[in-house]
Amino acid sequence: MDISTQTTDASPPTPQPSAAQHKRNARGATRAGDRIFLGLSRGSGILLLVVMAAIAVFLTYRASLAISKDHGNFLTTFEWNTNLIPPSFGIAVLAFGTVVSSVIAMAIAVPIAVAIALFITHYAPHRIGGLVAYVIDLLAAVPSIVYGLWGGLILVPHMVGLFSWLNEFFGWTGIFSWDQGAPRSMLTVGILLAIMILPVITNVSREVFRQVPQMHEEAALALGATRWEVIRMAVLPFGRSGVISASMLGLGRALGETMAVATVLSPDFDIHASLLNPGGGTFAQNIASKFSEATADGRDALIASGLVLFVITLLVNGAARIIIQRRAEYSGANA
Repeated sequence: MDISTQTTDASPPTPQPSAAQHKRNARGATRAGDRIFLGLSRGSGILLLVVMAAIAVFLTYRASLAISKDHGNFLTTFEWNTNLIPPSFGIAVLAFGTVVSSVIAMAIAVPIAVAIALFITHYAPHRIGGLVAYVIDLLAAVPSIVYGLWGGLILVPHMVGLFSWLNEFFGWTGIFSWDQGAPRSMLTVGILLAIMILPVITNVSREVFRQVPQMHEEAALALGATRWEVIRMAVLPFGRSGVISASMLGLGRALGETMAVATVLSPDFDIHASLLNPGGGTFAQNIASKFSEATADGRDALIASGLVLFVITLLVNGAARIIIQRRAEYSGANA
């Protein structure tokens, strides 16, 4: 028997660090760079919480001043007149318009954005996919006011044909009835917002789909799956949480869009059953159009409406977080 072999076999195994030692090493950084990075990352998280809390406190305080002077019901009044004594204003129309325009934008933008992302990553040749991705990136860089000017000068006049068609075939529903007025309505705003949020959703979805493990796709192809079946069984489940995150980013922009909506929409403080007739309003559009001429009480009222938009945004992000956690088994980290 070889002595060296016997000695090697008899040597004790190298002790492995315990879980407690790993925890101590991760918690107490020994290098100066690790300590600095730990402090900066922890401080950034705390600073973010402080800023969010400061914004919430400021909005709540100023909103309480306005609501205490409101002669109407802040949640249900169909009026915005802060120059009266006492003032009378409410957010019913603004909340309805904000939600409706954002839902229209999401219903249009999300399917198209996912389809474009799949085309770029799984269907188009490399050169064509790169060109399409470049154009989408350019759309993301266009300022909001440019979208608003394009919407007011180009989009609105060309909506007449679509509105006539919808009124002819679906006017009986009431939602698509049209009285031949200027097409500066919620549907026009929703279409414009869909164009604006399309690059955000497309770019994030595209990067998520690119992270799908190649082994998953090759395994599906080896089992005889078609390209669409590969996408349905491997790509979409993997990227589901990423698409949800991208959609929430787009929804956040749609909820808070200001100048483009103010340029296209013909606002009034009434809720219309039809999406084609002019009227309605959104939180951001109302703040932008009335802030410059508002009195002190009027500014507090606008801040109160901004608080409602702030809460809606937090609720949307919270709901998206819950959905993503429930779909954690499909995330890229767990693939």
